[in-house]
Amino acid sequence: MAASAAEVEAAERWFVDHGLPYFVDGYRASVARGLTRARLVPITAAAVVLAAAVGAVGAPLLGAAASLGAALTTIGLVLSVYAVATLRAWLIVVWALRRTFGSLGLLLPLVTRALPLLLLFITFLFINTEVWQVAAALDSGVLWIAVLLFAAVAVGFLLTRLPEELDRVDDQVEAEQLVEACAGTPFEPTSRAIADRVDRVGGVHAEVTGLQRANLVLVLLVTQFVQVLLLAVAVWAFFLLFGVVAMDPAVLELWLTHPLTAVRGPVGDLFGTRLSLELLRVATFLAAFSGLYFTVYAVTDDLYRRQFFSTVTRELERAVSARVAYREMRRDDSPTIEED
Repeated sequence: MAASAAEVEAAERWFVDHGLPYFVDGYRASVARGLTRARLVPITAAAVVLAAAVGAVGAPLLGAAASLGAALTTIGLVLSVYAVATLRAWLIVVWALRRTFGSLGLLLPLVTRALPLLLLFITFLFINTEVWQVAAALDSGVLWIAVLLFAAVAVGFLLTRLPEELDRVDDQVEAEQLVEACAGTPFEPTSRAIADRVDRVGGVHAEVTGLQRANLVLVLLVTQFVQVLLLAVAVWAFFLLFGVVAMDPAVLELWLTHPLTAVRGPVGDLFGTRLSLELLRVATFLAAFSGLYFTVYAVTDDLYRRQFFSTVTRELERAVSARVAYREMRRDDSPTIEED
C-alpha cells in the first residue's frame, strides 16, 4: 500500500525521534556513502597523522605515556566527529541520553542489584595498600590509558553480546503483534492493512540486516554505556567522599612513602591533603574498573538481563514492526534502496 508523502514524512520523523535514523531510506543511503572505502581511508589516515603530530609535540612536554594517551584520544575524537557529522550518530546518542535520564526511576532498582556487592568488593580494594601504591603512582597519561583500556574492553564485550538480543525479536513478527506494536504511531494504518492480508496467527518476515541492524545494536550499546557511565561516576564520587572522611593522610603517607599532593584551588584549600591528587587517581582507577565489572555483570546476570531488556526488548519489537510497515509504505513510493 503506497502512502502519501505526509504519512511517509511522519513515519520517518518517528524513526529519527526514536534514535533510528538508519531505518529511513534517505539517511541510510547517506550513511552508506559515508562508510565507503573512499571516505573511510582518508579520514582514518588523517586521524592517524594528526594523532602522530600530537604525540610528537606532546612527548617532550608531557612524557611518553601522556603523549600516547593524547594521541589515542585524538584518533577517537576525529573518528567521533566524523561519526557525528556524517554517520548521524548524534541522533542515536541524544535519544539514548534522553531515554536514560527520563527513566532514572527504572534504572535505580536495576543498579542496586549490582551496586552493593560491587561496593563491598571494591571497598576492600580501596583500603588495600598495594592498590594505593599502584594507582597513586600512575601519572595522568598512564591513568588515562588505563581508563581507555577499560572502556574499550567494556565496549568490545557489549558488541559481542548485545547482537544476541536482536535475534530474539527480528526473525518474524506475528500479525497481531505487528498491529499492537504500531498502535499510536504513524505506522498504525499500514500495520492493520498488512495484518489483514496474512493469517490471524501468521508471521511477517521481519529480519533486520545491514545498517538497520547496526542501528539497533548502537541503540543498545549507547543505552547500556550511559548506564555504566552513570554508575562509574557514582562509584567515583563515593570513593572521593569515603577517602576524604575515612582515610587518614598520615596513614596514606606511610603506605605511599611520600607526602600527599593536595589538590589546588578552593576545594583543595577546604580539605587540605584529605583531598589529594593520589586520592583522585585511586578513585578514578577503581571507578573505571567498576564500570567494566558492571558491564560484564549487566549482560551475564539472568535476572538483571530480564529486568533491563524487558523494556528495551519492547522498544526493539516496536522498531522492527515499524520497519515492516515502513517498507510497505515505501513499496510503490520510491526506487528500491539496498538494505545494507
